[in-house]
Amino acid sequence: MALYVADESFDRGLFAGSSCAFGVFDGLHEGHRFLLDRAIESARETGGRSIAVTFDIDPDEVFHPDRLKKLQRNADRLQALECSGVHDVVALPFTEELYTKSPEEFLATAFPAGVPTHLHVGEDFRFGARAAGTVETLREWGVEAGCEVHAHQLVSADGKPITATRIRLLLLDGKVKEAGRLLGHPYALRETVQRGRGEGTDLGFATANLQVKPHDRVLGEGVYAAYATVDGTRYKAAVSVGVSPTFEATSTANMEAHILDFAGDLHGSDIVLEFVEYLRPMIKFDSTEELVATVMGNIQWVRDNL
Repeated sequence: MALYVADESFDRGLFAGSSCAFGVFDGLHEGHRFLLDRAIESARETGGRSIAVTFDIDPDEVFHPDRLKKLQRNADRLQALECSGVHDVVALPFTEELYTKSPEEFLATAFPAGVPTHLHVGEDFRFGARAAGTVETLREWGVEAGCEVHAHQLVSADGKPITATRIRLLLLDGKVKEAGRLLGHPYALRETVQRGRGEGTDLGFATANLQVKPHDRVLGEGVYAAYATVDGTRYKAAVSVGVSPTFEATSTANMEAHILDFAGDLHGSDIVLEFVEYLRPMIKFDSTEELVATVMGNIQWVRDNL
């Protein structure tokens, strides 16, 4: 499996005879998985390559940066696509030159040296300047270019379409188990550990302190049971999301993870947290003793139940 950035050096002849799935794929949820599987299936039937076509960044980083909430960093999204089973991943640079093109110019830029035999998209797929391009635009282009366009209905669960927006709203409500079911895997976050206040260590539960950027903060405040992966090893963890009212005057982190049975200095290291259970809301404690007893109870729950 290979990842290509479709810059000037990229040979777009790779698309000739291929079967492509086109989308942003934030979160790589079950709906995305369905689309990719259809591309893999039609590639197998024709003997061509299966390709996930996406953008190097999330388009909302350009169009809606003020309200952007992402389920994955761009690098993690592309890596997940590499592991999805397709032969190749092609990331189109989402530049002003590209997104200001008309739908027809957009397609000519994306596929100038050979077109896919099959192109799979969601029925709500839009592209080109002002999102003027529709599935019908794609089909008209496909007839002329020799590409069969497949517009798929959105995959549903519980009578509602599975979308990244739906999953974000579930996560905002702390419903990580339901969100994980729609994702097909636990919601995960990769972040770099910052130097903390040291208060957790003094109280008997050292924490990895994280400062999650606003556009990555999709999870509602509270305490969660999670798994933490450090240098390829997976540990149980109790994670607080948001700033505890007890420490709001001194806190330098908006997420803290106590990693069970881990010893070592994580400062400057990346960790991956997978959230599997909501435990409780954030609480302002009346005493240090109450805080310690509650946190230790959360840690014990994680130890006993994960």
